[in-house]
Amino acid sequence: MQLYKSRGFSAFFQDTFTFIKLNGKHYFKHFFIVNGIFLLILIAIGYFISKFYTDIVFGGVFQGNTTQIDEYMNENFGIFILLAIVFTIVALIAGLISYSYSAIYLKLYAENDGKNFETKDIVQVYKNNLGKLFIFLLCGILLAIPLAIVLGIGAFVLMITIIGILLIPFLAGAFSLFYNMTLMEYLQAKRGIWDSFGYAWNLMTKKFWAAVGSVGLFYLMAYVIQNVITMIPYLFFLGDMFTSAQQGDNLNPEEVGASLMVMMLVIFFITFIVGIILNNITQLNQGIVYYSLKEDNENINTKSVIDQIGSGE
Repeated sequence: MQLYKSRGFSAFFQDTFTFIKLNGKHYFKHFFIVNGIFLLILIAIGYFISKFYTDIVFGGVFQGNTTQIDEYMNENFGIFILLAIVFTIVALIAGLISYSYSAIYLKLYAENDGKNFETKDIVQVYKNNLGKLFIFLLCGILLAIPLAIVLGIGAFVLMITIIGILLIPFLAGAFSLFYNMTLMEYLQAKRGIWDSFGYAWNLMTKKFWAAVGSVGLFYLMAYVIQNVITMIPYLFFLGDMFTSAQQGDNLNPEEVGASLMVMMLVIFFITFIVGIILNNITQLNQGIVYYSLKEDNENINTKSVIDQIGSGE
């Protein structure tokens, strides 16, 4: 499948699903190989956080001990600080590696005219661009501060009406597309980080509504799918609790806590995995948009075709 290709709104959709159909197995296989250890660490930390909530927070509520949470926090303050630091560091590293995966994968895909590369090639690109990735992270955080204010105001205005609430994913999509295209351009090694931000903005304005509309719809679909899937175990739990109460069964706090623990772990695991998959799909869509707009702006594929015709004469 050709990445450098001029596309419109419908093609952004169609080619994203076409790409996943043709390359999804290869893409996700290497994603979980590259990100596996970090994902396992995040899952482990998530498990301890869930266990804390069920054992302490809900345990204190059911047992009528409202001071239990404060006592536990005071006794384990050092552990919480250490866990928070570890979680922040791991989350930043894991988030950066995971976030940049689609950009690196598509870069190799374009350079190799398809999926003719393996994990070692992906890892090598990571190694060659570690400095750039951390520069992108730091500059992205700095730029996110004023952008967050603007987005916050925009989201507040949109939340006034029901129709406006439905438009919030498009606002988030525009923000995400801007950052994703910046990273993809920065990894091309032709521009500095701030020039890449400027170039990404220029690309977005070429087909702004088609590009942002496509990404926004993907975000909206991902949001609906994730919430529907994660609500299923929650509804089963509430249904079981309601049935037990209707039948006059005495609710044992320990049994309720154990059931709640299982439910929260199931929801966390499902949300985590589904969120990863949907996030990668939305990023692939943004990649398709980026390479399409870049082709419109630079005619990369058109020039390559002309060069090939010239060399064959």
